[in-house]
Amino acid sequence: MSYKIAVIGGDGTGPEVAREGLKVLNAVASKFNFKYETHQLDIGGERYLKTKEILPDSVISDAKGADAIFLGAIGHPDVKPGILEKGILLKLRFELDQYINLRPVKLYPNVETPIKNKGPEEINYVVVRENTGGLYTGTGGFSMKGTPDEVAIQSMVYSRHQVERCLRYAFEYSIRWNKQEPNRGKKVTLCGKTNVLTYVFDLWERVFHEVGQADYGQIERDYAHVDATTMWMIKNPEWFDVIVTGNMFGDIITDLGAMTQGGMGIAAGGNINPDGVSMFEPIGGSAPKYTGKNVINPLAAIGAMAMLLNELGEVEAAKSIDQAISKVVSTKIKSLDAGKMGYSTEQVGDLICDQIVNS
Repeated sequence: MSYKIAVIGGDGTGPEVAREGLKVLNAVASKFNFKYETHQLDIGGERYLKTKEILPDSVISDAKGADAIFLGAIGHPDVKPGILEKGILLKLRFELDQYINLRPVKLYPNVETPIKNKGPEEINYVVVRENTGGLYTGTGGFSMKGTPDEVAIQSMVYSRHQVERCLRYAFEYSIRWNKQEPNRGKKVTLCGKTNVLTYVFDLWERVFHEVGQADYGQIERDYAHVDATTMWMIKNPEWFDVIVTGNMFGDIITDLGAMTQGGMGIAAGGNINPDGVSMFEPIGGSAPKYTGKNVINPLAAIGAMAMLLNELGEVEAAKSIDQAISKVVSTKIKSLDAGKMGYSTEQVGDLICDQIVNS
């Protein structure tokens, strides 16, 4: 099998962590006998500053021709916040219909968590976030902008189609996970706010139970308000297998989840179109102050590569990367923080590759 992988190194430390992810890709491709080719997509802060181009149609066309996209980071200190994020990340999600954001929250052995008396057995769940609807579509506007009577409106808009396909993905993910690990994936929890957002989350809750009862009766269904969800993520994270939620709530609770698994240096995510081109990335951002210092933690990018391969069907290769991360963080890495790992960025990538090759 051969794959076409588009690479967006992006800004700041993005190219550095992307290089380590690609290094690991090469290691697992050799071990598991598949081929790939990569091509760089030239987008990010530097291109914008030079040309004022954000996401040209030619780049979108290249992205659509790939089997998957691997992203380092987007975000430049000399570009106003929101320009690149909306112009590249959100636009790619919409153009490629990457309607699922998938965020595993997995605590590896020997990684410190701020949650007292919780370990890898308790912190191991995923958040399925609807990724192309809700408040992020930009529906709304200003009235009398710049005056004392200014009004700003931004509306949360969802169609049943958007809601149902997201919920079905969550149920299907639960089934796949349960087949791989019989003690996981038994429950799907809908995270919403039905007591206040009485239109949008009424729709979510009705479709959740209709679809769940009709087609996924073997899976336990649960509901929690978003504020309660944040409490249980700290107090009883072991209650969760798959959390499914809307765009805004998902954006917030996944970063809370990341901190419980050891921080942004280990958190990976995927923007997924199950029938099209998906994009995978480390969550920590471009971290410009560490650019070029060879100290940034690449493990989140390496974990994102594992997610990419799993989505392409290279399940054993993905599992090998995950096992290598687990082994290295439990025996080698002193800290997940940049500059405190005990190894350089490149050396951490080498450790993962060595573990894959020799296991």
